[in-house]
Amino acid sequence: MLFQSPGPIIFKLGFVTIRWYGMMIATGFLIALMAARKLARKNNLDGDKFVNLALWAFLIGVLGARLYYVSLNLSHFLANPGEILATWNGGLSIHGGIIGGIIAGCVYLKKEKLSIPRYLDLLACVVPLAQAIGRWGNFFNSEAFGLPVGEDFPLRLFIPPESRPMMYHNIKFFHPTFLYESIYDLLLFAFLYFFAFKRLSKYPGLILCLYIAGYSLGRIVIEQIRIDAVATYHGMPVPLIVSAGMLAVSLCAMLAVYKKGVIAQATAEQSAEEKQPSGLP
Repeated sequence: MLFQSPGPIIFKLGFVTIRWYGMMIATGFLIALMAARKLARKNNLDGDKFVNLALWAFLIGVLGARLYYVSLNLSHFLANPGEILATWNGGLSIHGGIIGGIIAGCVYLKKEKLSIPRYLDLLACVVPLAQAIGRWGNFFNSEAFGLPVGEDFPLRLFIPPESRPMMYHNIKFFHPTFLYESIYDLLLFAFLYFFAFKRLSKYPGLILCLYIAGYSLGRIVIEQIRIDAVATYHGMPVPLIVSAGMLAVSLCAMLAVYKKGVIAQATAEQSAEEKQPSGLP
C-alpha cells in the first residue's frame, strides 16, 4: 500500500491558510474530548469541569510541545527566530506536550479542589486517541517517517525530494512511521478506555502511569526506525532517551500507586468489618 501526501494545505482564502496539520490536531482533540465526556458521565465525574481541564491541558501542552521541540533544535531557531511560532509547519514534540499537559492539569484540578489522580486518569485514557488522529498531520507534512524501503514493501510512504534527508535524496519510499504510531496509539486508547479504566478505578493514578509507560514503550520501538531526530546525545536520539526515562519513572510510579491502592483498600475493608455488629447479645 502506497501513501503519498496531497500536500500540507487544505485551501487558502485570502490571507488565511488552512493546513492539514492543525486540522488533524484539532480534530483529534475534539473527538477525544467527546469520548472523555461520555466516560466521565458513566463514572460520576464532572464533565464540564473536565472540558475546562482538557482545554488548559491542551493549550499548555501545545506550548510545552513547541518549547521542547525548539530546545532540541535551538541553534536553528536562534538563527531563524521567526520560525519559533510557526507550528503549522510541524514541530510539536509529544514529550513536551505530556509534561506541559500534566502540569497544567495538576494546577487546574488543585485550584478547583478536584481529585487530581481521577481526572488525570480520565485525561490519560483519551490522549492516545487524540495522538492517533493527530499523527496524520505528519503524513500531510511529509515528516516523521522512517528508514528507506523498497518499491515492493507492503507499506511505503512517498516522500517528496524537498523533504528527504540529503543522504537519502535519491530514495523515494520510506517506512510510514506516522502510521505505525497512529495504529499503536489507537490500540493503547482502546485498552485504557474500554478495559482498564473501570477495572482499575480502585487505584487512582494508575491509568496515567499505564499511559505514559505504554506510550513510551511504543515510542522506544518505533524510534529505532525513525530518521528525523532533531537532536542526539552521544549518538542516541534524544526522544529515545527521554522515552526510556519516562518508561522507568512511570513503572516505578505504577508500583507505588498500586501499593497505595492495596493498602487503602485493605484499610477500608478492615474499617468496615470493625463497624459491623459482632452478633453477641
